[in-house]
Amino acid sequence: GNYVPYIVTGNLVYVAGQTPVNSEGTVMHKGKCGNEYDVESAYKAATLCGINVLAAVKEACSGDLERVERVVKLNGYCACTPEFTNHPKVVNGASDLMFEVFGDKGKHARTA
Repeated sequence: GNYVPYIVTGNLVYVAGQTPVNSEGTVMHKGKCGNEYDVESAYKAATLCGINVLAAVKEACSGDLERVERVVKLNGYCACTPEFTNHPKVVNGASDLMFEVFGDKGKHARTA
């Protein structure tokens, strides 16, 4: 296809969008925030997406996350009902993971 899981250009890694899929390829969270999922459950889904981002970055860095100097930006998108307004709380699942893994280097600009 015409899409790849990540692109390395210069000293930056751009990672394609991730979904809440486990290591066996099973989608772990199906449905919408505000319908099938509350904020806490959706936060867990965003954390799994973040784990998948880290897996792609690790591959891009030849297996060495120590090569990461900074998380620059994280874009998070939620499938949700029209009434749902807690997108930032959901995307915190991925943001909190970046800080947990990288410390201050994991603080980033964000779209939620």
